[in-house]
Amino acid sequence: MSFLPFVSVIVPIYNGEADLPDLIACLQAQTYANFECLLVDNNSNDRTAEWLSQIEDPRMRSLNQSQIQSSYAARNLGIQTAKGEILAFTDADCRPEPNWLEELIQPFSDSEVGLVAGEITALPGNSLLEQYAERQETLSQKHTLNHPFCAYGQTANLAIRVEAFKKVGLFRPYLTTGGDADICWRILRQTAWQIRFAETAIVRHRHRITLSELKSQWRRYGCSNRYLHDLHGIDLMREPNFAEYRYRILRWILKEFPIATLNLIRGKATGIDLIKTPIGLLCLHARAEGQRQATLSAQAHTIEPMLQPSQNSLN
Repeated sequence: MSFLPFVSVIVPIYNGEADLPDLIACLQAQTYANFECLLVDNNSNDRTAEWLSQIEDPRMRSLNQSQIQSSYAARNLGIQTAKGEILAFTDADCRPEPNWLEELIQPFSDSEVGLVAGEITALPGNSLLEQYAERQETLSQKHTLNHPFCAYGQTANLAIRVEAFKKVGLFRPYLTTGGDADICWRILRQTAWQIRFAETAIVRHRHRITLSELKSQWRRYGCSNRYLHDLHGIDLMREPNFAEYRYRILRWILKEFPIATLNLIRGKATGIDLIKTPIGLLCLHARAEGQRQATLSAQAHTIEPMLQPSQNSLN
């Protein structure tokens, strides 16, 4: 590889002690050689700080953002501290493939590319909810890159040139969701930078395993809709009415469930086919509820400037 810019990997962490061993192992296994990792503890109350203090790899540094409880504030601290000319983001509950950075960075060889989104797939899971999310490709970047307002990449697998942050500012530190879309849209609509999809730059994500976790996830998506509507004017999701929910449930009971049961007996379906409609409706209701109840705070409009110029370690 002749294109080897120095890369800073930034990971916000909140109560991540269970994830840290596997995450660190994945980062240490990267085939791309020219990088550092900034692991930012966002006021965890478990043994995250203890785990971070025990890391001896010189490529990895731990930071502490305890002033603002937000993954975007944690990422901002990483950005301000980073030495790389390209900043790569992932999350504590993600597992990058060994060639993740190598594949994620290559599109930046085109000087017009300012953002690159890699693909997000599911970690192997045994529960029906995990299998449902995998079947639906819930977190695939193919969905966000085709957003009707403007393409964006999720910060579970996203790389951005540091120069882009210098032009539009950092993440909004007081946002609790939707900040990945917000930063991508600000860059793509305020500058000439382009976004690319690196489908072979894969990060595997752990899906939710309980109904409460699933509802919380989709409620947060609804909050994101509301926040991005207030910040960028995007259309809100239309909320289904009672009659529509009733029709979908009756159709499932009277038609879909019997057919899926017969196909399951024949070996032509799985347990997911039995429940996909009610689970989908649960997610839809949670998203609508989140959108309806969310209120964007005045602080959430704040955009922090890029205070410290990032230094390329090759210079």
